[in-house]
Amino acid sequence: MMPGYTLRQLECFTAVADHGSIHAAATALFASESAVSAAVTALEEAMGAQLLVRRKAHGAALTPSGRYVADHARALLAQAGDLQLHAADAAAVLRGRVSVGCYGTLAPTLLSALVDGFVRRHPDVEVDFVHGDQPSILEAVESGRADLAIAYDLSLGSQLQRLPLYTAHANVVLSPEHPLAAQERLGLRELAEHPMIMLDVAPSRDNTMRMFAAAGLVPRVRFRTTDFEVTRSLVGRGLGWSVLIQAPAGNLSYEGKPLRVRPLDEDAAGVPVSLVWSAQRRLSQAAQAMAALARELFGGPPA
Repeated sequence: MMPGYTLRQLECFTAVADHGSIHAAATALFASESAVSAAVTALEEAMGAQLLVRRKAHGAALTPSGRYVADHARALLAQAGDLQLHAADAAAVLRGRVSVGCYGTLAPTLLSALVDGFVRRHPDVEVDFVHGDQPSILEAVESGRADLAIAYDLSLGSQLQRLPLYTAHANVVLSPEHPLAAQERLGLRELAEHPMIMLDVAPSRDNTMRMFAAAGLVPRVRFRTTDFEVTRSLVGRGLGWSVLIQAPAGNLSYEGKPLRVRPLDEDAAGVPVSLVWSAQRRLSQAAQAMAALARELFGGPPA
């Protein structure tokens, strides 16, 4: 059965969804407002559902049906573009666009290495990226704003496909003056007696609290911060210790104060890091190439 809608209608509708109004979508598409509005109306008729709530002074808002259609429309448009780009030369040269998300504390090392390697290998592909807390990058993947994302493989839903990359291990970070800094390995029981700086972002916070709960302990949290470098700076000033999974190459805080990094005894299993994407969408050739490069760079198993 042939669909009763066109790619142009999907393009107009997703432009309204992304830009928030008929006017802004028309500007982005170099089209008239009447043409964009008519395309959306025709799409609604084809779908048999209202996709937008049009408000003159406040733009346009997606209905629940509209959010569903927008997510899938982005994937269809990406596949259509991928087909057109590679039909002529049978993918001899990779073209198109790919967007990758990355959990914030992993981004300075993993994301930069992945983007650098990809643009060198595939210069004709437009690369975009987003980084932030785990819920926001997973939402970007589910909504179609990102094709792939690098995330900690903790509490990920069944709607995501995953490619394991490597296992990260938690470290204790202390100032050189901390009473425990001379020890080569540290356990939560002895650490629980000292003030802690908590990196208060998911899933890092949740993983730390799970380890404490499993040991029957409660940490003495002195300060909470949502920033990785602020956490390290507070530790560098001797205000407490912290548990961090990502370890920068240099053991200095952002202010240049020395830090001591020690393995955590309770983290024998580690935390898996995976590349994830929506199970509802087929990866474009560019996204498949990025997944292959991530596996190559970060040591994941063969697909």
